[in-house]
Amino acid sequence: MKLYGVLGDPVSHSLSPAMHNAAFAALGIDCEYHAFRVSPENLRDAIYGACALSFGGLNLTIPLKEKALDIVTPADLARQIGAVNTVDFKNGIAGYNTDGIGARMALSRKGIDINGKKVLILGAGGAARAIAFQLAKDGASVTIVNRTIGRAEALAKDVSKVGRVQASSFDDPVTIIRDSDILINSTSVGMSPDVSETIVTSDMMHSNLTVFDIVYNPQNTRLLQEAKKAGAETIDGVMMLVYQGAEAFKIWTGIMPPVDVMEKAVRKRL
Repeated sequence: MKLYGVLGDPVSHSLSPAMHNAAFAALGIDCEYHAFRVSPENLRDAIYGACALSFGGLNLTIPLKEKALDIVTPADLARQIGAVNTVDFKNGIAGYNTDGIGARMALSRKGIDINGKKVLILGAGGAARAIAFQLAKDGASVTIVNRTIGRAEALAKDVSKVGRVQASSFDDPVTIIRDSDILINSTSVGMSPDVSETIVTSDMMHSNLTVFDIVYNPQNTRLLQEAKKAGAETIDGVMMLVYQGAEAFKIWTGIMPPVDVMEKAVRKRL
């Protein structure tokens, strides 16, 4: 039996074991995936230990993604993003970031080709970095807004190395949203228990907009409810979670897992 795991602190809330174990079971692969609480100061020992124990691979979650850069050999995109969420042991200790790919694949599932699309990202944190780098690299024109404009400008400067991007204030949300094809909330606004909160309301949106909220608890956030009122297309955070996990699974095994099985496992747990 081959072991896989997710490292984090805290990590008991992780849905990764449910979705990866469901995929292994569906494919009849003799593997198990578990969650391990690891503090940042013990991360190097944990990664090297997993490698020594012949683990198949690891996922990393908060607060370990940035620290892992100094421990693994990061792929170019992970280095640019500044964070690693997937570790593979086939050839040394390699680090990847699949968060942005998860976002892109969630959009693709809705039939959206992001090449040439105008994407508005709310927030400038870790998730925003991964999404902005991936979508800009894949041909989107990205606008980043954040409460602190300096953080948005700093992120835009980094992302400009791979594609078209700008930072903007959110003083006139109706205008900036009107000029966007896709709106992505990469903040935690609206996450349980603060389920009544949203940055954008229906009167700011238009019916040709796609609204993507990376928050997955609750699945139907206030933002998505407002988007539906405006007649906009919606994508919930479960799909990014599932697709980033599916990409990690593919890196480890060379097999694209059954995404529907993984999604069902996550929604059942939620």
